[in-house]
Amino acid sequence: MIPVFDGHNDLLLRFHRDPGGRDAIWSGAEGKGHLDLPRMKAGGFAGGFFAVYVPSPADADALDWAAMDRLMENPPFVLPLPAPIPCAAAQPVALDMAGHLMALERTGTLQVCRTVADIRAAMAAGRIAAILHMEGAEAIDEDLVTLDLWHAAGLRSIGPVWSRPTAFGHGVPFKFPGSPDTGPGLTEAGKRLVRECNRLKIMIDLSHMNEAGFNDVAALSDAPLVATHSNAHAVTPSTRNLTDRQLAMIADSDGMVGLNYATVFLNPEGRRTPFTGWDPILRHLDHLLEKLGEDRVGLGSDFDGAEMPADLGDVAGLPRLLEALSAHGYGEALVRKIAHENWLALLTRTWGG
Repeated sequence: MIPVFDGHNDLLLRFHRDPGGRDAIWSGAEGKGHLDLPRMKAGGFAGGFFAVYVPSPADADALDWAAMDRLMENPPFVLPLPAPIPCAAAQPVALDMAGHLMALERTGTLQVCRTVADIRAAMAAGRIAAILHMEGAEAIDEDLVTLDLWHAAGLRSIGPVWSRPTAFGHGVPFKFPGSPDTGPGLTEAGKRLVRECNRLKIMIDLSHMNEAGFNDVAALSDAPLVATHSNAHAVTPSTRNLTDRQLAMIADSDGMVGLNYATVFLNPEGRRTPFTGWDPILRHLDHLLEKLGEDRVGLGSDFDGAEMPADLGDVAGLPRLLEALSAHGYGEALVRKIAHENWLALLTRTWGG
């Protein structure tokens, strides 16, 4: 079985929402969601980026999440963004999620990895190789005092924004059809964050960032440009997907894109409804490979954070996905690159040897 290293998952959000249920979730006894240890093992999931994502309160701005799900079933749509979350409110939630990840490390089944050597060692030992990632930097103060603390705890990847605005920049709204060119770029605090992340060798994730912010990061950063879980705008014109111009900039930086399995970003018509077959995934991968080359494309599932294609289902379906890539004509060497080798090479370029 070819191991898979994945660009993004939201398992820690499930733990946060059911703190007493972490052991049942991890062991598979709960039997819900997309990820647990038995299904990871069955699917060849070797590790990936585990996101700390601070959710908006359920009643924020009286948003009707069920109604927004229905809108995504019937494009065109544009969803209102939740209000910003203050740092003081975000920090305890983020610490709770990171704490759950550290608790899993104590079980011996997972390792929080700070270097590529750590990842390779965990994979060789059969432990899940986890990168502590922050999706939206609300839990970091504008003066960046806490960034060093998070780095010491293992933070090695950060997205300055989820789609709602932060002190550091602006994300894209969930809109179809739409362009990622939706507003202003990085704030001055955001520019400081990019420079400090470069100094600390924390990878900067451009997923969810609008085009102006993307441009600002590209101008400031000395690291490869990376979108951990995004797709091709030319195939599915969602605000969350990357234009060919953005893909060219990522390629020029020797960066990388992880394919997002979320149906709403894969379906060419922008619908959230799960589809059967592999055609939308293959169309996006073909386009990403054409624009980025074989060494700069990987997988970025969004497991436990999005609706999955019907034939994939959950993490146990990864072998079916890799079989579909092979049947499409991708050779074994390319499948291995997409499955895990490109991520490890990218992290070596970003973090160092």
